[in-house]
Amino acid sequence: MRNRDFRRLWIGNGISGIGTWLLIVAIPFHVYDLTGSPVATGLALALEALPALLVGPWAGVLLDRCDLVRAMWIADLVSAAAVALILFADTGRIWPIYLAILIESTATTVFRPASRALLPAVVGTGNELAAANSLNAFTGSAIRLAAPPLGALLLAGPGIEFVLAVDIVSYLLSAAIIATVHTRRHATTERFDSPLAGFKYVAGHRALRGVLLGQTVFLTANAGLTALLVPFTVDRLHAPGYALGYLISGLGAGYLIGAALSTKALTWLKIRDLLVVTQLANAAGYFALFNSPSVPWAIAAAALIGLPGSILLITAETAIQRTAPTGMLGRVGALFFAADSLALLIGALAAPALTLVLGLPLTLNALAAFAVLAGALTLVAVPGHPANFTRAPLTRRT
Repeated sequence: MRNRDFRRLWIGNGISGIGTWLLIVAIPFHVYDLTGSPVATGLALALEALPALLVGPWAGVLLDRCDLVRAMWIADLVSAAAVALILFADTGRIWPIYLAILIESTATTVFRPASRALLPAVVGTGNELAAANSLNAFTGSAIRLAAPPLGALLLAGPGIEFVLAVDIVSYLLSAAIIATVHTRRHATTERFDSPLAGFKYVAGHRALRGVLLGQTVFLTANAGLTALLVPFTVDRLHAPGYALGYLISGLGAGYLIGAALSTKALTWLKIRDLLVVTQLANAAGYFALFNSPSVPWAIAAAALIGLPGSILLITAETAIQRTAPTGMLGRVGALFFAADSLALLIGALAAPALTLVLGLPLTLNALAAFAVLAGALTLVAVPGHPANFTRAPLTRRT
C-alpha cells in the first residue's frame, strides 16, 4: 500500500469490481426473468467466452508491445458503453443483452491480461507480488460479499436500470483512476508476432502446461455449475431468482477468508500440492452446495467453496506471473484467459443441455464429480519441485 501506483490500480479495480458484481447478479436474473429459459441464461454466460477465444491471442500480442495503462482505461470506457446497451432490452428484444456481453467481454479480454502483465512491473516478482495478489483477492472478496446482496436489494427495489447505471459509473471512475498510473512496463523487443507464441511457450513449459490443463478442466466444471445456479435457486431451493445474490455473498465470505490465508498457504505447501488440495476441496463444496435442503444451508456451502477457491485462483495467478518471461506475460496471460473462456463456453452450453437428459439434480452432481478429476489431472501433470516455477529468460525457441 506504500506503492502509489499499486494503490491507484487497487482502487480502480475495486470500484470497477463493485459494479461488475452487481451486474453478475443482475444479468442472469434479468435474462431468466425475461425468458424463463435456462438455455437462454446459459447462452448469456457462454457469450462471455467468445471474445477471449477469438481475439484473446491477438490481444496478447498487442499487449506485449503497447502501453498497458492506456489499454486498461480504454477497456473500461468500452465496458461502460457496452453496459448501457442493456438498457434497450425487453421481453421481445433480448439481443442488446447478448451484444453488450460480447462487447464488454472483448474489453475484459484486454483489461485482465494487461492488469496481470502490469502488476509485476509495479511491485516486482518477490514476496510483494504474492502480497499484492492476496490483497487484490481480499478486496475482491469483500466486494463479492457486499455487492451481491446489495444487487438483490436493488433489483427488488429500484430495479435493473438503477443497477446498470451504477455499473456504468463504476467503469468510468475506474478508467479515470487507472489513467493516472505512472508505471510503464518495457515492451518486448523480441520478434514473436504470432498469436500462437504464448501457446507454443506454455506447451513447452511443463509447469505452465500442467497448470493450464488442470485449471481448464476445473473451470469447465465450475462454469457448468455457475450456468445452473439460477435454475438451482428457483427450482430446487424454491427461492426467488435474486436470492442468487445471497449465495454469491456466501461465496464472497469464503473468498475473503481464503484471500487472507493465501500468502501463508503458499508457504505451507508446494504450488502443485496447493492446487490439488484446493481443487478437491472445491469439488467437495460443490457436492455440499447442490445437495443443500434450504437457502441458509446453501449459503454456508457456498462459503466453504469460496475459501479454497480463493487460494486456488491466487496460487495459479502468482505461479503464472512468476514463471512466464516478462516479454511473454501478455501472450501467456491471454492464453490462460482464452482457456478460461473455452471452459466457460463448454460448461455454459453443456450444462443446460445435460439437464434435458439427466435432470437438474443429477447434472449438478455429475459436474461436481468432474471437478474431482481436475485435482487428479493436476497431481499428474504439474511438477512438484518449486524450481519449475521460476522465471526463465525469453529465448528464440518460444
